Amino acid sequence: MLRAVTIASEQWPLRTPFRIARGIRTVSEVVTVKVQQGDACGRGEGAVTPRYGESVDSVLDQLRSMEGPLRDGITRDELRRLLPPGSARNAADCALWDLEAVLGGNAATGGLPHLRPIPTALTIGIDTPEAMGEAARKLRGAAIVKVKVDGELCEERLRAIRAEVPGSRLIVDANEAWSMPLVERMQPVLAELGVEFLEQPLPAADDAALEGFVPLVPICADESCHTTADLARLRPLYGMVNIKLDKTGGLTEALDLAAGARSMGMGVMVGCMICTSLSIAPAFHVAVDADCADLDGPLWLKDDRPGGVKLGEGGMMLAPDAGFWGPEQA
Repeated sequence: MLRAVTIASEQWPLRTPFRIARGIRTVSEVVTVKVQQGDACGRGEGAVTPRYGESVDSVLDQLRSMEGPLRDGITRDELRRLLPPGSARNAADCALWDLEAVLGGNAATGGLPHLRPIPTALTIGIDTPEAMGEAARKLRGAAIVKVKVDGELCEERLRAIRAEVPGSRLIVDANEAWSMPLVERMQPVLAELGVEFLEQPLPAADDAALEGFVPLVPICADESCHTTADLARLRPLYGMVNIKLDKTGGLTEALDLAAGARSMGMGVMVGCMICTSLSIAPAFHVAVDADCADLDGPLWLKDDRPGGVKLGEGGMMLAPDAGFWGPEQA
């Protein structure tokens, strides 16, 4: 049976500007794929990521090149061979997962982990130490607080935040903004403040400098880690990987990447771009078995899709409503 395919782009305004080392964002740009077979419809979303050379037009062009195969019944494994990893493949891959769940019930996607509430990191964007401390004060009681930093005032910002959330797990994300001397200099501070791990301190192109370095807190690869093929290079440099479906190109590769990282003794974090719950729902299935989840992307939006993830007490993220995406949860 031929399938109907709908490809679109959407803009979702943020409730407040989001600042990281690479700049400030006020809107999330996503692409969506719907694949319909009879009365069954599968949906997927990808967040356009300029850091990886993507634009709305380039992602839409990739997806349009797949309209014929998607109509003709392409499988997820075939899709993985035809499209490179990125947000276009993510949207299409997750739409096919969703369609399989609708058509075949849980038997079609029964290998996915059962969903349960999980703690998610709540992110503090870059600002003055005083403003970041005030933002942290509003997160008191959160299980995990994630701090965005650049190369300036790192110690002052982290001390201001830790003073306000003494009981929270604390993670630090430099988004490639540090130098190796700064990585070395910040180790005692990170250890003193009980930082659980440091994400991607060096530019991905320069991370070979980490080989042989013994950090006081684990270092997690984010921008350096996309797919399972990266693991052999990353293992001597990092203790963890951050899996994002917009980097892996969908849930199919994300599950393989998580398993591959575990087999190498590496820790696993599951993250996200700023996106709607349609991106978070499939990532949730990887995050339930991860060491740390950072799935607060939809919380930065003014509005989210109805029925999506919700934030409970203490930073616990609740799964989407039944029927929102993927297999039903008993």
